[in-house]
This record gives sequence, C-alpha cells and structure tokens, in this order.
Amino acid sequence: MCAVDKSLLQLAKLLPEFEDIQHVLPQQEIEARYILQRAAKHFKQLYSMNDDVEELGYLVEALVDKNWERIHSGHFSQVPLTTRQIYALGCYYKIFLLLLIDSGVEQRERCSVILDEALLLGCTENLYDQSNELQTALMKYLDDIGDKNEVGKPLPILKAVARVACRCDIPQLDTPSLSEFRACCYDAMQPTLLLNTLKHWPALGKWRDLNYLLKVAGNRTVPIEIGSNYASDEWSQQLVKIRDFLYRQFSDEDTQVEYLAQHELFSQIPALKADICIPDYCSVNTESPSSVDIKAWLGPKLTVSPLHTDPKHNLLCQVFGCKRIILAAPADTANLYAHEGEFLGNTSQIDAANLDFEHFPLLSKVRFYELLLQPGDCLYLPPKWWHYVRSNTPSFSVSFWFE
Repeated sequence: MCAVDKSLLQLAKLLPEFEDIQHVLPQQEIEARYILQRAAKHFKQLYSMNDDVEELGYLVEALVDKNWERIHSGHFSQVPLTTRQIYALGCYYKIFLLLLIDSGVEQRERCSVILDEALLLGCTENLYDQSNELQTALMKYLDDIGDKNEVGKPLPILKAVARVACRCDIPQLDTPSLSEFRACCYDAMQPTLLLNTLKHWPALGKWRDLNYLLKVAGNRTVPIEIGSNYASDEWSQQLVKIRDFLYRQFSDEDTQVEYLAQHELFSQIPALKADICIPDYCSVNTESPSSVDIKAWLGPKLTVSPLHTDPKHNLLCQVFGCKRIILAAPADTANLYAHEGEFLGNTSQIDAANLDFEHFPLLSKVRFYELLLQPGDCLYLPPKWWHYVRSNTPSFSVSFWFE
C-alpha cells in the first residue's frame, strides 16, 4: 500500500471500537456483527496492517450494498432503525478503506457522495460518542480539494426584502413570553404570526450571501424537488450537489424550478445549524418534552407547497425572502377535497390561490386566512391546520416540528 495521509490516520482514530457500537447491533445480525467487528479491529491496529485489506473491503462493500437494498425494499418509514445504523457504519468504514488506497481529488469526491448517502439514508445520531465529531471532521477532509469546488462566477448576494404592511388574518404577537405563547397559541391551537423572535439568528445576516452557503455546503448531496409543486404530474426528485442547485436556481434565469424542501439539512451540515437556534417555544410542553424535527426549505421564487396538513406543531421561520400563506382550519377538512391514497392523503386537490368553485363547490363553506411571511417572522401552525405556501421571492425558511 502507498503512503497514507497522516491527517487521514488521525481521522481514523475517531472510528469506533466494536464495544462502542455493539449496542446498535442485534444478536441476530451475525454477518453485520462479524464484518463491523473485523473492521473496527483493523482500524484500531492500523499501523500494523496485519489484516487482509482487500478481503475486508469486499466484506464492507457487501454489507453496505445489502443494507442499501433493505432500505429500498419498502416504505422508508418502515425501515428498522438498526438497518439504517448498520448502513451508516458500513459507509464510514467503506470511505476509510477507499481513502487508504487513494486519497486524491476524484476519490474524495466519490467518498463525499458515500458520506452524504450515509447521512441521508442511514442513521448516524447517537451511533457512538464520537460519531458527530467524525462526521464533521471527515466532511471537512473530503471537502478540502482546492479549486475543484470552484464553479463559474460568484453567486449573487440577495437584496434584503423591505418589510411591507399587508393583510394578516390571524393574530400577531411581538416576542411573546413562553407562558403567553402557551396560553394564546399552543393550548388554544391558534395559528399566530410571531414577530421579532429571530433577530439573534446569525443566519438572517449570513445566508443572503449565497457564496457563504456555497462555501459551507456546496459539496453536499441533497434531495431536490424538480417542479414548483409536488402534487403536479411533472414533479420528480433528484439527488444533486448543493453547488449545482445554487448555480442553476440563483444564476440562470430560464431554468426549471427546483426546491430543496423539507430536508434535514442541519443534521447533515452542522456548520449551518450553528447559524440558527431552536426557538424556546418548541419546549412549551414541559410535561412531555420531545425531540424537534428541523427542516430546510430553500428555493427560487414561485416554489409552491400546495394546501396540506402536518401532524405536528410547526414553527415556520423565515430567514430571507417572503412567502404568501393561505390557511384553513381542521374543521373544514371535509370541504377541502383531499387526494385519495396514502402519499397525498394530507394534500388538497384545490389551488388555494385560485379557487375553483365550479369544480369544488364545497369550498364556498370554507373560511380561508391569508398572511405574508416576511424575513424574521415566525408562523406558528397547530397540527392538522391546512396551509398553502408560495414564495414571492427567492426564499430560505426553517421549520421546527414538535409535539
């Protein structure tokens, strides 16, 4: 084997010993336990190199492929957590085995894709004590490939959207206390526009410079929605590099609309998570605290989320740009013509921005509420409230779903 990059050897020290990961491996996963134990032992004794690296590489590759097939054999929500954890661990070892052979630019690009797939499909949370540290350090190592990441001219710095006085059909509260939020919003199940609650977020000043997003996140692979509306027949999804998405959507005028929507970007890119804060309002239910699901929504103007519902409480926070939002209460569900079937069962067939009373006569019974979500605003949405969202400008929103 050729000489190994010393920084890679240092990174390998962050890989787990088998004792660190055996708690996520059921006893019946005999094959996975054998391969991962052998891989952990190999990297613990890396300097002696007394293992058959080629054979170990085949075993790890087979483990990754097998669990990739398991993940894709049914609905993602039904995939056992252990399958996703085994897949993630296999990807970690696969990356290091590839880099020990070749740590050049093309190999790092390949390994970067593998790491993103581990984060997207696997489950890296609480795998072992140093898992997050390994993820961050490995991401930095793989992205350190010089001019290969430079693409074309600089991206624009988006102009700040001037705040305007406009229609708002729901209550507005200016930085409410936690007790006020609980009484007026959470317990009352009342959609509310919360003002001046995000002023301390570094993201408000940093993310409009798309070159910052390019530098921090450009090499990551993410799922992108193709088409402005996920309920349309033309809609599809594709895995792309964030840098390619940014250049297409914010530099080219005639490109098809793409949307980075409902993606757990901040677990994938911890550096971006440092630019935001989980609102205190997410901890309002202290009797039964739960984890918070953080989702990113980044796209050009004219992206649309059709009228739909979510099962959890939601704080939709606007970082830059503005969005037109139309709401309807859960009590009107029977009049909103939800699609049939599991995939779109929470989505209405109507265009909330252009009501068609001839084809959907029950809409005459529905009361709709409208507002404009502007930079720095936070919209509280209780579970099961219908909401339509359309970006009037290039936009970055962050949603926090909680129980």
